[in-house]
Order: sequence, then C-alpha cells, then structure tokens
Amino acid sequence: MAIETVKILGIDTSLRSTGVGIIEARGSALRAVAYGCIRNKPKDPHSVCLENIFNSISDLIEEHRPDCAAIEGAFFAKNANTAMVLGQARGAAITACAKKGLMITEHSPRKVKQAVVGNGSAQKDQVAKMIQRLLGLTEQPQADAADALAIAVCRFHQLSLPEAMQAKQI
Repeated sequence: MAIETVKILGIDTSLRSTGVGIIEARGSALRAVAYGCIRNKPKDPHSVCLENIFNSISDLIEEHRPDCAAIEGAFFAKNANTAMVLGQARGAAITACAKKGLMITEHSPRKVKQAVVGNGSAQKDQVAKMIQRLLGLTEQPQADAADALAIAVCRFHQLSLPEAMQAKQI
C-alpha cells in the first residue's frame, strides 16, 4: 500500500509581514518544504502591498504545487481600520489561492495553537518552538512564518477528522 503524500500551504496574513509556510506530510511524517515572510515596506501604498501578497503567494503555489491551503481565521479588532486592512490582506491571499484552484480552509488562532502546542492560549514563542521541534528545523522560524507553518500543521491534523468536524472551507 502506497503512503499518501500531501502538501499544505499555511498563510498568516498581515499587510506588512504575511507569513507563509508549506509542509509536506507523508503518512504521519511532516517536513517543512518552504517558509518565510512576505515583507512590505511601511511607506508602500496598500495597493502595492496587496499586489505583492497576491503575486508572492501565486509564485509560491506555482513553484511548490500544494494540494490545499489554510489561512488563519479573522479576529475581531477593536480598531475598524486595522480590521479592514487585515481583511484586504486576507482577500489578496485567498484570491491567489482560489485563482490557482486550491481549496482553502479557515482556522481560528485558538484551534491552531491547540493543534500544535496542546494549549489554545499558547504564546507565539511556544508555537514557534513546537513548530521547530515538530518539523525538525535547525533554527526557530520567525514568528509569522512559524504561525503559517502551524496553520498548515493544524490543517493536516484535521484532514483525518470526519467531514462534519473539519474546518470551514472558504
């Protein structure tokens, strides 16, 4: 019997530093394929930042051919402008995935932390340390990249769940 291999793209969106990470799961063995941050300059207009997010994610998908994508669910910001900007960045990322034909699921920050650390209230450094350990990385990834890898790991864990318990598809 052949062991199934799946590649999952995780995305942690923000306008200035969007984390991206692709993991490959072969059976229950996980490894990081690619990860990093899509950086935008503080003075870049929003339209330039959104275009960079869209193009960078499109290029990553083209290069690594993931089977599906997962993105962190929207949070409720106290500042309406912050929520709007984050929504725009999410839109650019989701559109890049949809245009490449990827199924996209959404995962709450609490579920991601629970899946990776075992504690839905875990701190960012705890998530990064656990991702380093789970994926056998020599160095701890930057926070946004670690979060993106964690989102991908969360999606991997949910692939084996009954359909009714899986993440919301967007």
